[in-house]
Amino acid sequence: MPSKIEKKQAAAKLRKPPRDFSYTQNRELSWLRFDNRVLDEAFDESVPLFERLKFVSIFESNLDEFLMVRVGGLSDLAELKKQPVDNKSNMTASEQVDAVMAEMPGLLTRWESIFKSIEGKLDTLGVHRARVDSLTPEERTFVTRYFQAYVSPVISPLVIDPRHPFPNLRNGALYLACGLDGVTDEESLLGLIEIPASMNRVVEIPSPTGTYSYILLEDVILACLDSCFGSYKPLDRALIRVTRNADIDPDGEGVEEEEDYRQHMKRILKKRLRLQPVVLAVSGSLEKATLKTIRKALELSRRSVFTCDIPLNLGYVFGIEGKIPEHLRNELLFTPFKPQPNPTIDMTRSIREQVLQHDKLLFYPYEAMNPFLDLVHEAAYDPECISLRITLYRVAKQSRLCESLIDAAENGKEVTVLMELRARFDEQNNIEWAERLEEAGCTVIYGSEGFKCHSKICQLTYREGMALTRLTLLGTGNFNEKTAKLYSDFMLMTAHPGIGEDANLFFRNLSLGNLRGDYRFLGVAPVGLKPLIMRGLDREIQRALAGEPARVFFKLNSLTDREVIDKIAEASCAGVRVDMIIRGISCLKPGVPGKTENVHVRSIVGRFLEHARVYAFGVDSDMIYLSSADMMTRNTEHRVEIAFPVLDPTCRALVHEYMGMQSLEDRKSVV
Repeated sequence: MPSKIEKKQAAAKLRKPPRDFSYTQNRELSWLRFDNRVLDEAFDESVPLFERLKFVSIFESNLDEFLMVRVGGLSDLAELKKQPVDNKSNMTASEQVDAVMAEMPGLLTRWESIFKSIEGKLDTLGVHRARVDSLTPEERTFVTRYFQAYVSPVISPLVIDPRHPFPNLRNGALYLACGLDGVTDEESLLGLIEIPASMNRVVEIPSPTGTYSYILLEDVILACLDSCFGSYKPLDRALIRVTRNADIDPDGEGVEEEEDYRQHMKRILKKRLRLQPVVLAVSGSLEKATLKTIRKALELSRRSVFTCDIPLNLGYVFGIEGKIPEHLRNELLFTPFKPQPNPTIDMTRSIREQVLQHDKLLFYPYEAMNPFLDLVHEAAYDPECISLRITLYRVAKQSRLCESLIDAAENGKEVTVLMELRARFDEQNNIEWAERLEEAGCTVIYGSEGFKCHSKICQLTYREGMALTRLTLLGTGNFNEKTAKLYSDFMLMTAHPGIGEDANLFFRNLSLGNLRGDYRFLGVAPVGLKPLIMRGLDREIQRALAGEPARVFFKLNSLTDREVIDKIAEASCAGVRVDMIIRGISCLKPGVPGKTENVHVRSIVGRFLEHARVYAFGVDSDMIYLSSADMMTRNTEHRVEIAFPVLDPTCRALVHEYMGMQSLEDRKSVV
């Protein structure tokens, strides 16, 4: 029998060593620093002025999603008696929410100040937004007439009193709020008007030739507010906008009996509009009593209320881009960008034949997506093509790709589409496309419960006599015509038999709900992706320990997976040089003596969204994988992702060249 001491020694061996937090940091705070880098683009005077305004809007949009998803989810966890602890910063959920809220005022002050600065400069150039407090007599006449003719018949002013309780304020919607004079001296009421989303938010005002003037719909209502509540007189006024928790787990909600998954997702989307508020944004001035009434109704603390003096929801700026006078466009906007044709592809010849001869690598948005779109369209009408299979995560609203899939099904091809309905904030569009594809005869399947399918893979199968050939198309980004013009991504087009066999097995496993497939060439999460990364890092560690040159290169959106972070630190300690380009979150601190001193991290934020994921091992990058997956636990363990090797020497050299250029980028990178 072992003694007590021996039992304690055995137990100690089984215990995990204490976490080392010296080279890690909190993901939420790292994300806020990323969004601040996005806002830096608005301060960069080398960027055209109106493009800078768009970055101000992107900063706000990013922050909205962060509050809905990350802070919303953490706020739920903060209600638990025993809160989980972040394994990178040792902070509880409530401590993380506190830290985020402490950072918010400074960020929002910076955001508000640069918006005002840019808008002031645009005004002097002839792009003028009319404000309620500075309307000219001509502008006021126009606004009043517009309100009476178009707005007044649509809006529904609401007085909140005991018979009319505080309504549900929809997530992200704009409302005008005001205190109202009651019918007695003691009575004070609250007035609310929802800004109608069905109307154009930007209202053009007649202006001299060569200029553009507009007023926002909410300001039209504000200018005419005194006539909206009958005998009640507005005492104060402001625009308000509630951001609600959107971190809802569709699989955790349960699919009701006799309810298909599409109907389940439609129900989830409606529920998202009514989840718990996270923050309240206020633009304007409200009396303390008015604001307190709103805040209490929403059950929000004072720290969750943010005030500003600029419009809420700056998404409208993209709608006025096309209205900028012609003579100002060159000064205010980027020179229109036209993707170049891929030099290795002849668009006058069959794309299929060219891929059979040689692997092709597309690099969006610098090269056009047309070769891929043409190939799928070509397959839809090719009598030798017998099947098309594809995973879709985010789809363009107007999708030539999906139209080709419909054509293929109508032409008798076997078309299988895995449509991921849980692509956050794109669910409705995906539902609509899934219904259209199914109606056309495509077999539409959905991801496995608890595991989003985030992989980007398409396979075309041809029968030539008795033989089958397969073309496999693998991407780092979505099969989306719109984002292919905005996001920096790779797509590999290959006829490699081994990759083709793996892809065929992958689709078969998906249809059976098997997430534990065994693949020769592909690294497939949730089982096979992280081991692939670990093997690559271990190979370089062994080289370094043997005194050989060793290097690892990663290009990622985010790095949060603790096991991968610890392995990178181990590689650094062994003498491996680790170079990383990480656009967004990095929970690893580089340059920590004795821990990560051989790790070098930079972030690139610019005109196009850096989206490609690259894993390269070896001083000469002799082993390169491209992937849809970031090094986040959600990707490596809780999603279906694919990493695919670049085996063709020409394509591998291109990746090496592209990443080399980005590693030398100084003007748009932060180290």
